[in-house]
Amino acid sequence: MGKWLRFLAWTVVIIASVVGLARATAIRWWRVPTMAQDPDLVASLTPTLRGGDLVIAWRLTRPGLGDLAVCEDPEDPRRAVVGRIVAEGGEQVTVEGAQFMVDSKRSETERACQPQQFEAQHPDTGEAIEQPCQVEIMRGHSHMRGSLPPNRPAPASDSVEVPPGQFYLLSDNRLLPYDSRHYGTVDQAKCSETVIFRLVGEAGWGDTESRLTFIQ
Repeated sequence: MGKWLRFLAWTVVIIASVVGLARATAIRWWRVPTMAQDPDLVASLTPTLRGGDLVIAWRLTRPGLGDLAVCEDPEDPRRAVVGRIVAEGGEQVTVEGAQFMVDSKRSETERACQPQQFEAQHPDTGEAIEQPCQVEIMRGHSHMRGSLPPNRPAPASDSVEVPPGQFYLLSDNRLLPYDSRHYGTVDQAKCSETVIFRLVGEAGWGDTESRLTFIQ
């Protein structure tokens, strides 16, 4: 029994050391703000993430094209913005409705999500909105995208050449975006983390649909 207890103790110590080293060098646990804390950001992340999700952000290497990146807000360095990197310095990006183009190459819709609809909350009014969910291919990544439901006006379009050393961020929710159309392009050096994994949703471990899911 003594040997078994010593084995368990050393196992716990080793696991704790590995996790501690990973946290110090490679990963960070991050809780997505709730609607009450940051409604614009939360709405823009649906359907990929939800308010209150506990996620792992990878920080050993910098995010690249197609990644869901955590960057410093260009307007407020105390705040983070999160968006999909769709273009880098020297590229021309055009956003129209649910789609975008980079140097005249249009994004592709691969298929509908399962389920095909999801509900998002409008950040200004609190209205619950049913949106179509589609899987989009973006810069070699496949990920969920919230598209425009019928009879809803499209958000503002944009067309810009990304300055050198900058990224253009685009929201996964194309009806309720909070991205480079609002705060401009972001400094590549200020994008230090990539969201890669969701541990649990706001409801905790009992929410089986949200727990232990890879973020594409």
